[in-house]
Amino acid sequence: MNLQSLFRDFNPSKFIVHTCLLIFTALFALRLDDHLQWSYWCVFAPIWVWKSFVVLGATVGSYVWWRYPHFRLEGEAYIHYKSMLISLALHLILLMFELLVCDKLESGRHLWILVFIPLIFISIVSIAVCIWAVKHDRSFELELFCAVNVLQFIFLALRLDGFISWSWEVVFVPLWIVMCLSLVGVLYTIIFAGILLRTPEVTAQQRRASFQSALGYTFLVIPILIFQVLLANKLDEEIKMAFIVVVSPLFVSFVTLILMSFSAKGGNKWWFGMRKDFCSFVLGACPLLQEYANIAYNTDRRRASAGVELQSADKQDMRIKKADMLKPVLLIVSIEMPD
Repeated sequence: MNLQSLFRDFNPSKFIVHTCLLIFTALFALRLDDHLQWSYWCVFAPIWVWKSFVVLGATVGSYVWWRYPHFRLEGEAYIHYKSMLISLALHLILLMFELLVCDKLESGRHLWILVFIPLIFISIVSIAVCIWAVKHDRSFELELFCAVNVLQFIFLALRLDGFISWSWEVVFVPLWIVMCLSLVGVLYTIIFAGILLRTPEVTAQQRRASFQSALGYTFLVIPILIFQVLLANKLDEEIKMAFIVVVSPLFVSFVTLILMSFSAKGGNKWWFGMRKDFCSFVLGACPLLQEYANIAYNTDRRRASAGVELQSADKQDMRIKKADMLKPVLLIVSIEMPD
């Protein structure tokens, strides 16, 4: 096993986020179907785990930042640290929204429009964050999702509070527009991958990368679109289907995102004070894992061991010969005295 090649481009933050969302989606659907009788505070446990990793990682990163000032001179350390603080602020506001949602589902003592205020605020701020991220070559998936769906969040809050009586297909119009643009992007990646497959000047690695990208985005966008259609029909009571069945296409999208996190690269280097990519950090923190990852196993162990012994014997003979050549030569001259 070559663990280094497996985790070379691994993004741990995306892996944690998508895994927690996958578990939360399953638990929330089962709770809506009354297959689980848990409190919503327990159903939201994966969300609390996600936010705990964010807060803990930023706390450790800030401690390393202030404890070791010379680390700030490493490349783009200041940009990475500022990006982590911006992400922490957005996640804390998002945590406020999630707490309000959980309290609303448990007690029902708030209007949904009040619950959505933190999310709408994040959507407005995310526009500026996306511009900053583009200038500094930083990833902004969560910020982009919030920025393009600000109108959708307002429609959802008004519909849940009963201020508008539109059908859910009309309420989801902003999301339909986003999904249409996403489908155009998927179609572009498929056409581009097909062109590269027929271009002889392109290397095999580039063809493989374009094909994997097209395949990944296809399995990401199409299931989300299917979920959106099923959800709109379910809420409009046009179909009778359990929520766990409605959200099942999302599982495909989340699994795709989890797999894509192993080739996502990037990641904030000040998260948990790593200051390097995740693979180098883990192998440096665990010497035994580093030794295990660097061992190449061979089924023909005897031949390999014999070759190693032969090489060591040859090296030893060479050292002996060199030692003989470097031995000092003493000339002994006998001087006879004349009689």
